[in-house]
Amino acid sequence: RSVIVVGPSLSLHRCGLPREIAIELFQTFLIRGLIRKHFASNIGIAKSKIREKEPIVWEILQEVMQGHPVLLNRAPTLHRLGIQAFQPILVEGRAICLHPLVCKGFNADFDGDQMAVHVPLSLEAQAEARLLMFSHTNLLSPAIGDPISVPTQDMLM
Repeated sequence: RSVIVVGPSLSLHRCGLPREIAIELFQTFLIRGLIRKHFASNIGIAKSKIREKEPIVWEILQEVMQGHPVLLNRAPTLHRLGIQAFQPILVEGRAICLHPLVCKGFNADFDGDQMAVHVPLSLEAQAEARLLMFSHTNLLSPAIGDPISVPTQDMLM
């Protein structure tokens, strides 16, 4: 869980995930990647490489995150747009970066709102996230069909 900040250079389907959060969320995948690529011989060594934040850790993490969607959720989740899927990219800092056009679905703004990040584990859950929950597929209101991703006055200035 972290504060959201504006990321206007991001695509609608991407979110900026802080390195510390990404390591925590993808730790098991990261350990497996380090062992499979022979950078670590066991879980203990892999964990120590992660703890020391060796350069190879960031490369493996980037690979792991490449095809793995994450779910962002802003409480309270009152309708299906309150939780959406994004393709994560690593960012510096401690805040989650979002494109401003996806905020309306979450009823979020950038005045200190917080969001939770979830990782779908099973292949079925990942496929569901890609097909049904990606933010760029949820551009219309499910209730009335009006566009949700419309520029506000702040964006036009």
